[in-house]
Amino acid sequence: MKFQQYSSPRRLCDITLGILAFAGMCGAGLAEKVVMRDASTHEQLSLQLHKIEQDDPMKKLPVSKLENPGKTPIKDLISQSDIISFMGIATLVPKRAILQIPKDFADRIKYVEGSQVVGWADFYAANRGWITTVEISRLQAEGNESLPPATNKQLSKSGNLVVAVYKCGPISLLPLKAPVVKQETITKL
Repeated sequence: MKFQQYSSPRRLCDITLGILAFAGMCGAGLAEKVVMRDASTHEQLSLQLHKIEQDDPMKKLPVSKLENPGKTPIKDLISQSDIISFMGIATLVPKRAILQIPKDFADRIKYVEGSQVVGWADFYAANRGWITTVEISRLQAEGNESLPPATNKQLSKSGNLVVAVYKCGPISLLPLKAPVVKQETITKL
């Protein structure tokens, strides 16, 4: 097949019109499917956000269920936590989460004025040199199961501050509950 050179403007115009006609036929089916919409205005978006905020189920709760009478949430959180501070940063851990406090670190179990309060993960990352964590199970945290003897031995040898954690987050370790003795066993004795 041999291509011809089109030098005349008339032939070039015919070719261009042919291409445009073909493109129009191909795109004719698509043009019917395209739906144009107006862009949302700021006011419309604000109204939608306001409606979502009104439908928030937490805002529909009575105030009495959200508040503790006589206690503010911040005071309640602090009363249930121990504070560890060092080098200008501090963190909160639940009461009974600190398993061992060596004498050298006793002054770090308080809030130092001007310290920045950070989450446990950030505080622990900055202080891994003097804090040791012990991963415990939920049963151990509830006091239903004792710590293994190897863990107790490790704790007694450690010179670090030891914090109980569950899935890497600090957790309270309740005292071991006394085993429940069945009434039948007592009567047989």
